[in-house]
Amino acid sequence: MTTNTNKIALVTGGSRGLGRDMALALATDGNDVIITYNSNKEQAEAVVSLIKAKGVSAAAFQLDSSKTESFDGFFQTLSDYLNANYQASKFDYLINNGGTALYAPFDKTTEDEFDRVINIHFKGVFFLTQKALPFLNDNGAIVNVSSGLARFSLPGSSAYGATKAAVDSLTRYMAKELGSRGIRANTIAPGAIETDFGGGHVRDNKDINQYIAKETPLGRVGLPGDIGGVVAFLCSPRAGWINAQRIEVSGGIY
Repeated sequence: MTTNTNKIALVTGGSRGLGRDMALALATDGNDVIITYNSNKEQAEAVVSLIKAKGVSAAAFQLDSSKTESFDGFFQTLSDYLNANYQASKFDYLINNGGTALYAPFDKTTEDEFDRVINIHFKGVFFLTQKALPFLNDNGAIVNVSSGLARFSLPGSSAYGATKAAVDSLTRYMAKELGSRGIRANTIAPGAIETDFGGGHVRDNKDINQYIAKETPLGRVGLPGDIGGVVAFLCSPRAGWINAQRIEVSGGIY
């Protein structure tokens, strides 16, 4: 059983990409971390090992954030873990990060593609957070992940960008309605980042990478390490008066 008084963070999609860096940054700040993964348990367990190497506790659980019917079972599993390890069923920080990309022109986007984006990036965020509320400590924090594509428009991202704009709006409602519990809700909006997201769309396509670097005042595309520290900050007492905000983490593009 864990006997320390560390805060506990739950990071969805924490086995890879930005979620991995968020989890490691939170651990560096002294938080215990729970991550979710969709299918790659081995990758998730590798991240758990890296987190534990920082001297904090960690665990990984499977979750498909597009399947709202699985959320009750997930939180039962999470509650069992917390009770076994902390003699409590609550955690402190929820980071809604898990997601997938969709690159499709507006006139070619199918209803199935649209539904999947909505289910993962909006419906899933809405109801996972709703289900999390009984397990979230008062004076905790929620960080939702949006995108620069909710502010500016690039061809092929209409469904994804519109969904992220919905998350921006939802976050302000969360902040309004959960403020009585001292729970802060903010959004971070990364720009284009070099990860395996979308099959490495930004990382592996030289033309896209160079175009984004040229359009970014700081002269490069983003790296995973540019994002995690911002999330850790928003979950810390240092950000205790930041609420209902959308924070762009994009190097100033556009």
